[in-house]
Amino acid sequence: MAKHEYFQGIKRVTYEGPHSDNPMAFRYYNANQKVGKKTMKEHLRFAIAYWHTFTGTGADPFGAPTKKFPWLQGTDALDRGFRKMDAAFEFMTKIGAPFYCFHDFDLVEEGDSWKESERRLQKMVDHARSWQRQTGVKLLWGTANLFAHPRYMNGAATNPDFRVVACAGWQVKNALDATIALGGAGYTFWGGREGYLSLLNTDMKREQEHLARFLGMARDYGRANGFKGSFYIEPKPMEPSKHQYDFDAATCLSFLREFDLSDDFKLNIEVNHATLAQHTFQHELQVAANAGKLGSIDANRGDYQNGWDTDQFPNNVYELTEAMLVILGAGGFKTGGINFDAKTRRNSTDLTDIFYAHIGGMDAFARALLAAHAILEDGELKDFVRQRYSSFDKGAGKQFASGKLTLSDLSRIAGVSPEPEQISGRQEYIENLISRYV
Repeated sequence: MAKHEYFQGIKRVTYEGPHSDNPMAFRYYNANQKVGKKTMKEHLRFAIAYWHTFTGTGADPFGAPTKKFPWLQGTDALDRGFRKMDAAFEFMTKIGAPFYCFHDFDLVEEGDSWKESERRLQKMVDHARSWQRQTGVKLLWGTANLFAHPRYMNGAATNPDFRVVACAGWQVKNALDATIALGGAGYTFWGGREGYLSLLNTDMKREQEHLARFLGMARDYGRANGFKGSFYIEPKPMEPSKHQYDFDAATCLSFLREFDLSDDFKLNIEVNHATLAQHTFQHELQVAANAGKLGSIDANRGDYQNGWDTDQFPNNVYELTEAMLVILGAGGFKTGGINFDAKTRRNSTDLTDIFYAHIGGMDAFARALLAAHAILEDGELKDFVRQRYSSFDKGAGKQFASGKLTLSDLSRIAGVSPEPEQISGRQEYIENLISRYV
């Protein structure tokens, strides 16, 4: 175990029930409570985002860092990496999260040469492997940061300079090696710079072809080197690029189909990215689920008054219940889970704030899970939707749905039928039904 305790005075967070007034306890997340055939822990598969939680210092475009994390102090990069990882596993153990996620250079800063960067990353992988054995915490997914370094200002896999594409390949190879070594259940691609600022200097067709080729190379390398987990693409419409090629779930699915990658990749859906694309989180989940491509999620929320990625912790139980209805309806998570891609606010500067934020998010999802499961068990919502489409289950409607009618047949049927009666969608009734359980 670590020589230093970073979160002093904080014991392991436990479930105390809905009547508890202890801010350091779960009121709804009871890891071992059975909900249907699985425990809450198995349903939700919570993961901690290494970047926001342990490297997010509160800096923004208008101000300097506000959080002076003790594990980020000192001058030696590798020493800071070790201490940051010690703090991370202490936190994950105390909060009771079974998984974590990382970018390669979240673990340790990039060195001044390829060799030095690889050496540092390997040291951190060895350290993480030891911690995983001691704590039982596992890697949900790994990824490479292909957006922060100046070399990626014009993109990574889509960069117009082949030398930069090669650098991205080096980085993804190392990140995949780290993910494989740590038994990661998945590997995620987020193309933060895979897009354009102006079409005037962009060959979009060529860039998308290069992105597809790059993803195929990564898939082939991973499979050839023992990676048996899931590959994910994380949609996001913009920011930092004006337009990103992974705009939303539908765009990603179209891309995967066009370039014959559909069998190899699923989607990692983020709440705030969905709203930036002018969708709801539920919509993006349903699009992915309909295609059999709902793999994992990044849990957060945006600020409805701000048009950027604020990455706040989730707390809207009603909206999360709608999301859990889709997730449970799709069969739940298999290799994926719920990664808290969220950060405490810039003025939340105490280490205890990190606990408060995750406790609140975990409790919110637990409440949503309980509500969604009860709604599905009750069956009224499902029966209502089934009844709403029942005209396609018999007669001419069934013939239409099975492809046995022509346009002329539709015209003939309409010509001999009276004007259809209006049938209410009962939206308010259904919203009230959800409220009964939240």
